[in-house]
Amino acid sequence: MLLENLSNSLKNTLKRIAGSLFVDEALINDLVRDIQRALLRSDVNVRLVLDLTTKIKERALHEEAPGRLSKKEQLISIIYEELVGFLGEEEHAIEITKKPTTIMLVGLFGSGKTTTAAKLGKYLAKRGHKVALLQTDAYRPAAYEQLKQLGRAAGVDVLGNPKSKAALNIYREFEPELNKYDAVIIDTAGRDALSDELIDELNRLARAARPDERLLVLSADIGQAADAQARAFHESCDVTGVIITKLDGTAKGGGALAACAVTKAYVRFIGLGEKIDDFEGFSPEGFVGRLLGMGDIEALLEKAKGAIAEGEVEDLTKRISRGQFNLIDLYEQMQAMSKMGPLNKLIDMIPGFGQIKLPKDALRVQEGKLKKWKFIMDSMTREELENPEKINTSRIERIAKGSGASAADIRELIKHYRQSKKLIKMMKGMDEGSMQRIMERVGMKGGI
Repeated sequence: MLLENLSNSLKNTLKRIAGSLFVDEALINDLVRDIQRALLRSDVNVRLVLDLTTKIKERALHEEAPGRLSKKEQLISIIYEELVGFLGEEEHAIEITKKPTTIMLVGLFGSGKTTTAAKLGKYLAKRGHKVALLQTDAYRPAAYEQLKQLGRAAGVDVLGNPKSKAALNIYREFEPELNKYDAVIIDTAGRDALSDELIDELNRLARAARPDERLLVLSADIGQAADAQARAFHESCDVTGVIITKLDGTAKGGGALAACAVTKAYVRFIGLGEKIDDFEGFSPEGFVGRLLGMGDIEALLEKAKGAIAEGEVEDLTKRISRGQFNLIDLYEQMQAMSKMGPLNKLIDMIPGFGQIKLPKDALRVQEGKLKKWKFIMDSMTREELENPEKINTSRIERIAKGSGASAADIRELIKHYRQSKKLIKMMKGMDEGSMQRIMERVGMKGGI
């Protein structure tokens, strides 16, 4: 889960607000202390924490609640808005506007540059761009072979010459080929520290390649040391943005995120796992929404686009509008979910669900059920899939033998299908006002 300790602390703060009878200065002081403790535990710089919480306190004490918002809702809104501003305020997306758009990755040893190059390549390729990865690390053994394997997994081309001992020579060798790509990602060498030698090599390569973006790759587990790294690279190499890796497995990620925002070298992407698809554009609004349990609907929709073809969505929508929804539709939905990633990561993106404390074991069991239900459906006839109401006791026994599941498992699947169908019918019958009220309840109105 994304910065789990910080997220849980902030969610508890919001619960305290919701459970309070009224908002007064004593409550605001308590909440400010809660937020300070949560951020400090996440390794955010003390000065930055004090600056942020001072702003929250000043606004909470002196601003009048606007329009329809109650004082409690206003206080939640202030916390949300200040955290978003603290992390960069708005998304700074990469634009592929010319051919080739060149992106140069820089950073120290161990930051994950090579893996990040492949992840970024896959991210851009999924959006219809022809991508090449260029390996210019002439020092690290097998750097080219590593990138070649990762590039194969990402489905993008990899260029490089493992025999060459100079980054600039490697770039010059492949420069004539680069114009056939929409985006070229240059993976550069790292060092144990930012030395004059590294700065000189990166700047010479940058003068030749004229990159449109120079992105610093930072590992989230360095905590507050990210501040010094971000400033040093920004001043020496004119960094245009930052990619933070390993954000899923550390309590120190808050330090890296905050440091980047303060240096104005804004976070452009975040790495959330080891898989090639565990990578996404960084949106402060969506990120804070997930931390506070309000969800990140944009990130969820982005994952859904990659998992479900647009035509399939339209076809399913038409079928549902005619009142048709069977086990085949449920099967397709389940397949799409499996492509979108583990349930524990999707849960945080669904508005309202992040506030529910679901045990990790329960999530693992649910993922296991999805796999089991697929085996069960594979043992059904076409007639049973299209008309689940026809599945009686004798059919359940036959399906159980064919799938290796129990009769109870099959009945549970049928129950899940009926619940899904009922929910779809309810949503189909909702008017616009009802949908609006639900959106407000889960915090998707008024910037929350």
